[in-house]
Amino acid sequence: MSECTHDCSSCSQNCADRTEPQDFHIEPHEMSHIKKVIGVVSGKGGVGKSLVTSMLAVEAQRRGKNAAILDADITGPSIPKAFGIKQKAGSTGDALLPVITKTGIKVMSVNLLLEDETQPVVWRGPVIAGVVKQFWNEVIWDDVDYMFVDMPPGTGDVPLTVFQSIRLDGIVVVTSPQELVEMIVAKAVNMAKLMDIPLLGIVENMSYFVCPNCKEKHEIFGPSKAEDVAKKFGTEVLAKLPFDRELSKLCDSGLIELYETRAMEPAADRIIAD
Repeated sequence: MSECTHDCSSCSQNCADRTEPQDFHIEPHEMSHIKKVIGVVSGKGGVGKSLVTSMLAVEAQRRGKNAAILDADITGPSIPKAFGIKQKAGSTGDALLPVITKTGIKVMSVNLLLEDETQPVVWRGPVIAGVVKQFWNEVIWDDVDYMFVDMPPGTGDVPLTVFQSIRLDGIVVVTSPQELVEMIVAKAVNMAKLMDIPLLGIVENMSYFVCPNCKEKHEIFGPSKAEDVAKKFGTEVLAKLPFDRELSKLCDSGLIELYETRAMEPAADRIIAD
């Protein structure tokens, strides 16, 4: 028999000292009321994960749900910029209060706590992971139907902390139609499987561009591979989002809540139940 490492979760032996794997989930603040929590993940940065998070929250709010965004991308927070949030998070003295956007979406992000939003967050992994936990259990998320967690890219400390600490009802994987898409999606999907979290589907961003002159659709990164990848992992393509200069303009102006598109509707139909 090999030497005992005291880690029963990775041990196949059935000894007398064996214990059940620990549950690392933590409860939200006692005054929070959160019905569904959806993680938005990607295997790499730059694919539009924060954009998809924002659009899903906007769509949920339009459908009469109380939406919220927990921005867990501590070192690269972009949610406040997209919503034009300038004010700082409030406090009761014992707990933090999220900032509420123009249409009523509750948001918590590290930029809402910094004096200067351009100040870099130069913290090590455990500190960043601790902040994510605080955003979950030290913020009063009052009356939330759907919370969308904007995850940092990859499979490092902070995504692991979110998966272990917050009871996610499912994840959405955001990707782009490039050659490495299958490997990138595989990393995110396999991590979710390891943590026993349901995969709701894939959103392909930057899928195509419609020429404003000839109206022809151009696949800038080549033909989409989303359906093949989704089939391989036993899931579905929830939406294919185009390049849209209007969307970029509204995000830069902090007006993403004004953007209207039917491209996200299939994803919202799958994720946001009546």
